[in-house]
Amino acid sequence: MALFLLAGFVGLGFLIYTYAAAQPASTDAPVAALSPFIEVHSHMGARDADASIEDALRAMPVENAAKIIFLPLPFTPGDPARFDDEVLIDAEKNRRDKFAFLGGGGTLNVMIQESMRSGNTGPEVQKKFRERAEEIMRQGAAGFGEMTSEHFATSPTAYYEHAPADHPLFLILADISAEHGGAPIDLHMEAVPQPILLPDEIKAFRNPPQIPENISAFERLLDHNPRARIVWAHAGSDFSGYRTVELNRRLLKAHPNLFMEIKIDPLEPGKNSPLANGASGPIRPEWRKLFEDFPDRFVIGTDQHYPQPEKGPQRWQAVVLLFNQLPADLRQKIGIDNPTRIYNLK
Repeated sequence: MALFLLAGFVGLGFLIYTYAAAQPASTDAPVAALSPFIEVHSHMGARDADASIEDALRAMPVENAAKIIFLPLPFTPGDPARFDDEVLIDAEKNRRDKFAFLGGGGTLNVMIQESMRSGNTGPEVQKKFRERAEEIMRQGAAGFGEMTSEHFATSPTAYYEHAPADHPLFLILADISAEHGGAPIDLHMEAVPQPILLPDEIKAFRNPPQIPENISAFERLLDHNPRARIVWAHAGSDFSGYRTVELNRRLLKAHPNLFMEIKIDPLEPGKNSPLANGASGPIRPEWRKLFEDFPDRFVIGTDQHYPQPEKGPQRWQAVVLLFNQLPADLRQKIGIDNPTRIYNLK
């Protein structure tokens, strides 16, 4: 009994130590990552692309970020602000050592949404989709994104998007991923394992009253071409309430070509956060065990926007708080080794 109690105290002491080590010296000071990491999911605006790059360059040593991958948002067809990787290429052109990019959020995602509205998945639509995807790869993209299969409107200005993950154009994109060495497909998809009514806090926005089940279509996408790499965005930032550790674990075990980004929004942590208290506090044991059991399948994808918002804590700070509580070997895998391999970075 004495040894059991001693082991328990030691384990608790380690948890408290790692959490305390991750804290800032003051509430206003951001905490750098204890070891370098590659950020695989950040955004910029077309009208402030150069300012985004300059702000990111200033922020990277503060974060201890080794590289940032920018990608366009998953735009809707009617969005007047939409753009694609051409804007990112131009903004990053002089700093390829610090940045990489994904493409398709402003074109491929739009094509899928337009196909959903029209019901047209015919040969001409598929031809144009493939041609655009191949063009993005020729331009030097590390992969495709941000694509979306299930996007909730979580504010009055946001938008709802839906397309089954096994839509014919998504299956074509998986084949193109496989043909290009597993070029990753960054997929935004709220988890809906059965038809649900939206949570009260977001159903007032521009969303349908009921959301269809989407996990079975997601698994068909994963099975369609095992050489395709699918990176499921926003693990740890869950608005449906169903992206649980158990669901993540089951899918990771069943599908070796599935990878996940870690995101925590300190202003909008949602449900099933890996950290106690939403976006602060120690890492939850079940999440830590998930990272330890699948050390080669996670990357850091904070969804940070540059230039950084002037008010409130930044998204990268909450993820770094989690990152710093992991052991050094796991930080090396999640921070550097996994993104380098998954995104074919040099």
